[in-house]
This record gives sequence, structure tokens and C-alpha cells, in this order.
Amino acid sequence: MELVNQAMKCLENNVKQCVLRLIEDLIKNQCHNGYVVGREVVGKVKGVVRKLWLVSNDECKCKLLRMLRDLDISKGWARDALSMCTKALNTWLIKCGIDWKNKVTRNDVVEKIEDLLRRLGWSETWMCEELFKFIGIDVDEFRRYGVEPCIWLEGLEELSDLKRPYWLGLAMSDMSIMKLNWAIMLKLNTTNTIDAVFFAKLLSTIRMPSLIINWVKIPMAKYVHKSIGLSYYMTLGIDEWPWPIKLSADELEGLLNGFTDEELAIYVAGVIDGDGSVQYEKIQNNKEKVTVLITVCKTCLKKANLDMLKKVIAKRFGIIGSIIQFETSDALEFGGENAVRLLRRIIRYIHHPLRRLRAELILAYYDGRISREGFERLYEMTKYEQGPDIKRNHALEAAIRAAPQTHTHGG
Repeated sequence: MELVNQAMKCLENNVKQCVLRLIEDLIKNQCHNGYVVGREVVGKVKGVVRKLWLVSNDECKCKLLRMLRDLDISKGWARDALSMCTKALNTWLIKCGIDWKNKVTRNDVVEKIEDLLRRLGWSETWMCEELFKFIGIDVDEFRRYGVEPCIWLEGLEELSDLKRPYWLGLAMSDMSIMKLNWAIMLKLNTTNTIDAVFFAKLLSTIRMPSLIINWVKIPMAKYVHKSIGLSYYMTLGIDEWPWPIKLSADELEGLLNGFTDEELAIYVAGVIDGDGSVQYEKIQNNKEKVTVLITVCKTCLKKANLDMLKKVIAKRFGIIGSIIQFETSDALEFGGENAVRLLRRIIRYIHHPLRRLRAELILAYYDGRISREGFERLYEMTKYEQGPDIKRNHALEAAIRAAPQTHTHGG
């Protein structure tokens, strides 16, 4: 911090050579490295670099870029510090005659390690089985009845294309999108066991996400004072995200009306993977009810989308839903035969492990491929318990258990 203060004084006195020397000292002392000194200090170091850039002529700017390269700073760090997109930075590098090669990224290293671990026996199916085993679901029992628990992995590779309407559906539900000066950030937060594995795998179809681990308070869960939350995030180029970041209900409706039937089904699956649920229950006189819910909080801006989505689904698919109100949330509900028809439309595009498993199980029952007794026994495994439940608030344990490296350490 003393070096930062000295650099700011040099900037006030317009002594640029002094600032360059102090930036060099800061970097050599790892003050640019968040893992060493923390995010706040790194932000101040980047601030010094940015302010020097803004008051410098072309010669000094080239000198600064050359120094950062020679100090083995990554282009991404420099781009962030200068609030500059990749194209603009490359233009300056050409102008200054600087050859600045990209460093081997963490993603490249992770991919190589994961490839090695695959040779040792790890796979996505093994990961899926470990996740279900952790939450008390017997995958072998499901398979004996012809229901594949890990079918949610099928078709994930298609989501490497951000133009798939699934991503818009997820953005309209659980995924937050932030526009930075030079990039778009996608972020998914969770404390839940299943989402910890699902979100990591989902975002990795685009590229390897980064992870923040922190303590989270959950006001509604009286039995949990604190829970460990996981935030998976990645940054994209400013032009890589193909969808509008903010849409009114009317604008979204216009967009959905332009979709084909398949694209609309993919979009709805994305919404359900984010804010949805698939449920079965017994009601009066031993009757049964299947329900598909899309739930939002009463104060959320997303609430305006529920009526619109209800109208679009009814118009396009002839599937009728209704808006129901809870104490703290509202939901678009599809019940009974309407729920079953909706599941038939979208099931192949649902990737949330538990929602896909329930949907597969329900359709197997309605198609007569499984007895009621067998169905109810299997469905019982998927239910959440009142109070503490392994399916809730165990995100970090699930992520560790399903990770590739865990496979090399035994049970």
C-alpha cells in the first residue's frame, strides 16, 4: 500500500518515470496477484496502471505495455487493468511493435489434467453416479426398472453453442449476467448439493468456469446457521453473448414468438432447469397429481414473465397452466395431464440431474413401463426431507466428491 501511495503522488506530480518504476516494484513484489495480497490491493494496483495509461502519450503507453509483458503479466490482467477489450489491446500491441504471446491458461492446464484422469478411470458418468450415491439415490435400482439416472448428460455438448435458446431460458431464471467494461460475466450461485455438480458441468460446455467459495446465510432454513456457497462464473468477450441482457416481458414474448416449436421447448427447459421443479404427489382418494412449477419471488422482475410464458405455451403447444400465489413467491403451474404433456415436449432438453430423473421416472410410469409400486419406491428416493437434508446445503462436499481427482484417492 505504501508503494501504491508513492505511485499516486508521482502521478499527481506528473512524474511518469517514477510511476513506471513503482509499478515494476509492485509487480515484482506480487502485489498484482490476488492469491497473494487479496482483491482490494490488486484493484488499487490496477488503478495505478489505468491512471498512468490515461495521462500518458503514445511513447509512454508503449513503454508501459512492454514492461508489463517483460514482467510476465498475462494479457488478460493488462486488459482488465486498462479497461480495454482484446481487440483494442491487440491494436496497441501492433502499434507499439510488441509481440506478446498468450500464457498457457489455467483452463488448458485443467483440461490436460482431466484428460489424464480419464485414462485412470474418471468419467462424467462416474461423476453422476457419485453425486446420486451421495444424496441417497440407488442408480442400479433405477436401471433395473429401465430408467437411466445419468441421461441428463446426453446432449450437453450441444450447449457449447450459446445461441441455443436454453441459455436465454437459464438467463431468464437462475443465471445472472453482468456487463463489464470489456466482457460479459455469466454467474451461477448455489448452496445445494445437486446444483454444485450440475452448474460446474453446465458452464464447462462453454469453457472451464472459475469458482468462489464463501459462507452464506440462509434465513429460511432455521436448521442451518451458515452454509458454504459456491459461485461458478466465467467471462466472455463483449460480443460473445448472443442474447439481450435485459428484456421486458413484451420484448421477450416477441422473441419467443419467433422461435420454432423445438426452440421454444429448449427455452422452456432452460427456465425449468433454473427456476423450475417437477413433482408427483398423492391427493385425495388415492388419486395422483404430477406438477411442473416455475417459481419466482414476489419482488423479482422475472414475475412479469410468468403470465407471458403461460400465454405463449398455451398458444403454441395447447398446454394450459395457471398462476398460483404463495406467501413469498408466485409460480406458473402445469398440473395433471398438462404437466405430463409439457414434460413430453421438453424432456430431452432438461439437464438438471434431479428434475430430469423425476421427469424420466414419471413418463415411464405414465407409459406403463413401471408399476405404481415400483414408481413410488423410486420416487421416494428423489424427495427432499423436511429439515436437514443431504440434498440441501452440501454444495462443497458434493463438488469435491464428484471431482475427477477424487477418483484417484479411492472411496
